[in-house]
Amino acid sequence: MSAELPLQLLRALCHMALLLIAAPFLEGIIRKITARIQSRQGPPLWQPYYDLFKLLGKEDLESGESPLMQRVAVILSLSGPMVLAAFLPLLGASPLAQSSDVVLFIYLLVFCGIANILVGLSAGSTYSLLGTSREMMSAITLEPLLVVALIIGAIHTDSLQLAKILDGSVYGSTGIPWSGLIMAVIIVFSFQAFIGRIPFDISEAETEIMEGPIIEYSGPKLALLKWSHMTRLVIYASIITCLFLPWGNQWAFPLGMLFIWIKMIGIVLAVTLIAATHARWRIDQSIRYFMSFWGVAFWALLLAIWGY
Repeated sequence: MSAELPLQLLRALCHMALLLIAAPFLEGIIRKITARIQSRQGPPLWQPYYDLFKLLGKEDLESGESPLMQRVAVILSLSGPMVLAAFLPLLGASPLAQSSDVVLFIYLLVFCGIANILVGLSAGSTYSLLGTSREMMSAITLEPLLVVALIIGAIHTDSLQLAKILDGSVYGSTGIPWSGLIMAVIIVFSFQAFIGRIPFDISEAETEIMEGPIIEYSGPKLALLKWSHMTRLVIYASIITCLFLPWGNQWAFPLGMLFIWIKMIGIVLAVTLIAATHARWRIDQSIRYFMSFWGVAFWALLLAIWGY
């Protein structure tokens, strides 16, 4: 066991590095395809890397209410997704999923949401607090949906082991997997809001509240926050792939890794198409959608549990 530990840690670090490298590239794909759909040439695929490196080299100006808390919140905002990456099969089999349970995974998901809220609260400006309130509204509405999907997977496998749950466990019931199908529909209709993309980028809303929670940040802190936002797409796409599109994930490296990323890129293309063809919703439209969607989702969740 002691001999395997260094290898597990090395693989976990590789997963974290891949997350940091791949997230800006997927962002570049989104920008490029969005521009093409809107009849523009668009920036090069490497533009997100240029933007991040440029911000990392700028002066770090601190203008918020609590500079120390801002530094801590920025670190937590990026470290959360990096730790989650070690539990997901980004390079094939996950290095830590075999020895972890779903309760820890849920805690980490909640931790990422809290870190993003702390980013806005520590800034303390009117715009950042407004963006933070919207971030909290989205988290309270959406996070329970994904938690229920993980719990249903735990019920189906009769286990809390994360590796078993992140392997299409929502389809584990005998006969027609109604609970998995219901949860798949719910997650598909809420995925755009999970990752904070148009039309649900209401917490940043550049034309209304000028990037909301991150308005008081600049230089390296802003770079890390934008990097963290990019990683959300990779993390959630990987979770959705493992829960609802598990086929081919169990294959040996590199075929398993290839299939995972093909499915994740397919999700990215769907996200891009929706974002490029829809305008950002107003806050009142989003609230009505979330409230009506949560009402439908609540009964759908009961049906999903009953379907088990």
